[in-house]
Amino acid sequence: MLQTLLANGIPVHLKGGIVGALLYGATMILRVGLVAIYQLAVASFPRKQD
Repeated sequence: MLQTLLANGIPVHLKGGIVGALLYGATMILRVGLVAIYQLAVASFPRKQD
């Protein structure tokens, strides 16, 4: 608990060590990947012009 309270310049979500860093990295990769896939899917099916 004391480790998360120290002001050593490390963001709080990375203070859990290597496991926290891996989870954070995996989350960011999944988020960016899924947003990119969603944007490609939306761009692939343009709206119909009436």
